[in-house]
Amino acid sequence: MLKSYVFAGALVATLSGAALAEQMNRMDRPGGAMDRSTTGAMDRSTTGATGARPEFLTALPQNALLVSNIHEQNIYDPQENKLGAIKDLIMDRGGKVTAAIISVGGFLGIGEKDVAVPFSDIKATERNNRWWLTLNATKDELKNATGFRFDKNKGLWTLGAK
Repeated sequence: MLKSYVFAGALVATLSGAALAEQMNRMDRPGGAMDRSTTGAMDRSTTGATGARPEFLTALPQNALLVSNIHEQNIYDPQENKLGAIKDLIMDRGGKVTAAIISVGGFLGIGEKDVAVPFSDIKATERNNRWWLTLNATKDELKNATGFRFDKNKGLWTLGAK
């Protein structure tokens, strides 16, 4: 459960970071003052690159997708056949989610395989007040993809089967 909260926080940070960066870019452009009525006032003062103070948001990005809406959720092909479940999300050092680890195949955890797909290939739509995740791939394509395993000692995903 704690892992789900950590992933939720990471995705919210990623999505809000992109929105914040866009807002900051608008503020830095000539004549591009930010509309504080919708985004809230922000103090951009820092104490330098090494001791930068956090900027606290007064509003969150609209239409954001939470990690809790993705992590450990089922993913389907376009024909609505279940492919597997999102097991983990991979972020680059800049905070952008770049890949998703999908657990496919197996029964009750036996014989399942973990594969990586670009996060941009996952499409999320809302259905009946729930997020519906799809990937334009077949179960066989995922089963034949390169497998990954989580190395607990290193704390990262590495090539290879479980």
